[in-house]
Amino acid sequence: MMVSLRIVISLQVLTYAVLSLTQNAAPFKLPPQSVFIDSPSFAVLGENATFRQSSLFQLFNPTNTTPPFFQIFDQSFLSIIGPSPFIREIASNNTFPFAYEAPIFNSKTNEVFFSSSISMKDVDAALAVNSTSTINVPVTEVCLIFNLMVVTATHAFILQLDLPETVQMTNGGTGPFKGSLLFVTNGRGPRPASVVLVNPLSPNNATVLLDNFFGRQFNSLDDVKVHPSGNIFFTDLTIASIDHIRPPPLIPPQVYRLDPNARTVRVVATGFMEPNGIAFSPDGETAYISDTGSLAATVDQTKTATIFAFDVDKKTQAFKNRSVFAYTDAGIPDGIHVDTKGNVYAGCGDGVQVWNDEGTLLGKFFIGSSIANMIFTGDGRMVILAGNKIFLANIAAKGLPPLFP
Repeated sequence: MMVSLRIVISLQVLTYAVLSLTQNAAPFKLPPQSVFIDSPSFAVLGENATFRQSSLFQLFNPTNTTPPFFQIFDQSFLSIIGPSPFIREIASNNTFPFAYEAPIFNSKTNEVFFSSSISMKDVDAALAVNSTSTINVPVTEVCLIFNLMVVTATHAFILQLDLPETVQMTNGGTGPFKGSLLFVTNGRGPRPASVVLVNPLSPNNATVLLDNFFGRQFNSLDDVKVHPSGNIFFTDLTIASIDHIRPPPLIPPQVYRLDPNARTVRVVATGFMEPNGIAFSPDGETAYISDTGSLAATVDQTKTATIFAFDVDKKTQAFKNRSVFAYTDAGIPDGIHVDTKGNVYAGCGDGVQVWNDEGTLLGKFFIGSSIANMIFTGDGRMVILAGNKIFLANIAAKGLPPLFP
């Protein structure tokens, strides 16, 4: 999801602090760059307290700590961040949200592929474009070790891909999948939204796997994951038509399954406001979908900013037994990822929030701004896309490896 979140990043984020709250002494040794928030300390604020009025611009930071840092709500979060975690900014571009969505880590080259937000080439929104780029993770780590620099978006360590015209407005990505990058696109103007395979090596040739549902165009594909079965699942919402990049919707916001071999497609879940991020538990038996209706045509905090959990039917792979997994207190839950222990990570309005598989909030990678997506880049590393900036977190948790690299 791009445009609505771009608004969040471009506005000043106001830090929320309740003066009556103080950080309680942690019942354990705090790792570097972290704070502990004891739940009883804010369970009752009292009638004279200052309550938050906005989940977007008043973030829950009762210790008034300067970002980035780790906000710990549950002691089990320590097993995720480890004894010596850190978060550092590794790249920036103050003029344009160059690092936004579709992160894919290619372990063979140690590169992270990612897409930007929207760049308007003309007053006609149908001519909007975005870019897909790569950043070399080991090189930036060397820069961190020797404290050399923060890489700029125009630096040689960040390379922009020259993708063909069939790939318009990349917004979701996963893989590598059978040697290729797997993207979903919003489409642009009359060009349809699509599921696309892209060669990670130059000249980055592309193969479109799907661009319609029995002759009807999708709205604007948002995110994608590969299930352990080898089938591709993706979300379709309406944000591109809201921003006049695509025609009005002709199909409900839904979640789909694509068999990449037979090229057959079916709906597996419907009834959403704006289905956004998608992820699966390590065994593939549970699906997570974020519904971000509160940031669509207008900002409406009474609408969904919710992650729903579903059982994946073993035979049909339809999503059933929908239940609320988590509701974020900051912005919306955008891109979703799961680690090897089943913990769920989502890019939210204040950073990356982390829940265990029961939906208990364990802690946050508190960036202080909206995060659309993130990606594990090998064991113990996570690259976080913050629009105008990229952050690198060194932690203990491990991401799920590609199932069909």
